[in-house]
Amino acid sequence: MADVKIVTKNFGVPDMNRMEVALKHDAYRALDRAFALEPAALVDEVKKSNLRGRGGAGFATGMKWGFIPKDAKEVFLVVNADESEPGTCKDRELMFYDPHLLIEGIIISAYALRARRAYIYLRGEMMREHKVLVRAVDDAYQKGLLGTERKTAAGPFALELTVHRGAGAYICGEETALLNSLEGQRGWPRLKPPFPAIKGLFGQPTIVNNVETLMNVPDIVLNGGEWFAKLGTPKSGGTRILCMSGHLNRPGVYELRMGIPLREAIYEVCGGVRGGSQVKCVIPGGSSMPPLDASELDVPMEFDALMTDPRIKEVEVRPGVKFDLGGGRTLRTMAGSGGVVVMNEHTDLTKVCWRIMKFYAHESCGQCTPCREGTGWLERVTRRLAEGAGRPGDLELCASIAHGIAGNTICPLGDAAAWPMLGFLTKFRPEFEAKIQRAAA
Repeated sequence: MADVKIVTKNFGVPDMNRMEVALKHDAYRALDRAFALEPAALVDEVKKSNLRGRGGAGFATGMKWGFIPKDAKEVFLVVNADESEPGTCKDRELMFYDPHLLIEGIIISAYALRARRAYIYLRGEMMREHKVLVRAVDDAYQKGLLGTERKTAAGPFALELTVHRGAGAYICGEETALLNSLEGQRGWPRLKPPFPAIKGLFGQPTIVNNVETLMNVPDIVLNGGEWFAKLGTPKSGGTRILCMSGHLNRPGVYELRMGIPLREAIYEVCGGVRGGSQVKCVIPGGSSMPPLDASELDVPMEFDALMTDPRIKEVEVRPGVKFDLGGGRTLRTMAGSGGVVVMNEHTDLTKVCWRIMKFYAHESCGQCTPCREGTGWLERVTRRLAEGAGRPGDLELCASIAHGIAGNTICPLGDAAAWPMLGFLTKFRPEFEAKIQRAAA
């Protein structure tokens, strides 16, 4: 099947972020078809599509929507546009070049959820995107697409949409910290359960979805869930945005078929590694994901192939096509937010690891002791290693700290530091050991 563009189909169209241009390119065409269906039928269609969240966890979108209580009197939809994962730069491009596709996806999704108020939580530093989004939302109000009741199969429906700017905290990309921030509170993650679908924004049932996730919804409505499902792998429908950066000849934001091998993305899509050098290490889904080494480039860029149970021998990435996991070898990483960082053979991975630890130490909200103390400790020890002053026992110390953080915090930020730390130590330990030996010489 030829590659299909969904969320980037209008990239390159001049002034696509303006209403008059967007309407000429079929923006909001899916609304009438969506409103002719009952909300439950829309949820079922999204379930059929196998659309999985594009924000990082890859959870089934339709299933997530189905968690909203049937008797809920008030429901909120919140768009997570707080894109702050290092290596990830897709949502800002999507919002800037095609904001009306996002708004259309929000309207349809809100109707499916029976939500009458939605919020776009935008990363505070995105000044360019904020200006474009506010204008697009204002235009949608003027056209009666927002704020005006329309007839639907479920009765009159109108949606109020607000663009809310965050204050630049990485932690607010975690959905419950985002909700606290949106309420005007400190951006600290909440204990779960209850999950947001039961008790979220202002204590009401709430669905939090990523920008890219919702921008797929209009095409699912127009073409059907089965069409979308067939574009992807058996368990992950549609396409996937990959943010390809690092030592590449053609870095960029690419919408590619779900399950494309990493090697193909590097060498065919991005033209290979600069200077003809070799790949040494790849971060597959943003800096919080454990790295891959050069022997693992044939992995499909798909949720289940990258994160597998050691008991699983192979993963089906296309009907009849299976990826052999090498006798059950798990890659122990995740597709994450699609931020692929490629590093060549000349990269000092001790410095890369230190830079990652420095980021998470800086961004820890401080609520949980293992994360607050552990990330700072990891940053100090990895800095020592990177600067050539490592000591015997430092690697064991880093592993011990990481194990003490992982799984012992309210939100995944602690894991986001621990996982790459353990990944680097597991797959590139000789490089770290060599640096310690040189320091001792």
